[in-house]
Amino acid sequence: MAPTRNLITGGAGFLGSHLVDRLMQAGEEVICLDNYFTGRKANIQHWIGHPKFELIRHDVTEPIKLEVDRIWHLACPASPIHYQHNPIKTAKTSFLGTYNMLGLARRVKARFLLASTSEVYGDPEVHPQPESYRGCVNAIGIRSCYDEGKRIAETLCFDYKRMHNTEIRVMRIFNTYGPRMLPDDGRVVSNFIMQALRGKALTLYGDGQQTRSFCYVDDLIEGMIRLMKSDHTGPMNIGNPDEFTIQQLANMVRDRINSDLAIVHQPLPQDDPLQRQPVIKLAQDVLQWQPIVPLATGLDRTIADFKSRCSGDAD
Repeated sequence: MAPTRNLITGGAGFLGSHLVDRLMQAGEEVICLDNYFTGRKANIQHWIGHPKFELIRHDVTEPIKLEVDRIWHLACPASPIHYQHNPIKTAKTSFLGTYNMLGLARRVKARFLLASTSEVYGDPEVHPQPESYRGCVNAIGIRSCYDEGKRIAETLCFDYKRMHNTEIRVMRIFNTYGPRMLPDDGRVVSNFIMQALRGKALTLYGDGQQTRSFCYVDDLIEGMIRLMKSDHTGPMNIGNPDEFTIQQLANMVRDRINSDLAIVHQPLPQDDPLQRQPVIKLAQDVLQWQPIVPLATGLDRTIADFKSRCSGDAD
């Protein structure tokens, strides 16, 4: 039996490169598609030259013709600094990129997985968030290029399923962290680690009591693979239901790197969600999945990775 041919958009990115590793280690064929806006060739360098691996520099806002069995659509900047850098391009990536990849899936009859986001819930009025919650999103705010972009991407998926019977899987990813995160991506885990490694005060926005649920990347990729293999369309929350305040996270990072560092407070950015925690009962029941890496363990691994990559920067 021929190995499965996988197309991973955004395959040189943080999540995409970990997915590449898992599929390559399983003996499958992988085509990695990336325009290197937030992806890095270094993340998949170790597979270049492998007979089952192919790397294509391409922007998903342009169509492409390939023969594949599965499409893992991860291409889109996911941190506020990057997606707000060019909000129109971010919206185009979510809409046109998903439209192009769904068109490819329809033509070659591939199974299609959309990496959606917990941002579709906006600043939630329901806590924790089940898949049935429809969200509270500011359609004209500074985050809407990403939030609304992913909402229309989900819409496209279900319309392709209804109109063309395209096989879709939609996963809503909650905060994820781990090795290969970009040091400058503006997300709270990487922010704290980089500030601490540089000997700077840790910046807390607001009072630090806003909450997030942090899922280690290996757990997230396992959930993604199980959803793709399952018969469940989604949408399905994949994330860690353990809830931490940002203050708690800051203390954990500081204790691991330099407990003498100060913590400074800045105003909360516009539309920044105050609470974010997934209900994962669907994933537990359907996929028999739940995260197994505790935050303390995952932070140790992530900090070690940042130290190895940023030693010169931290001096």
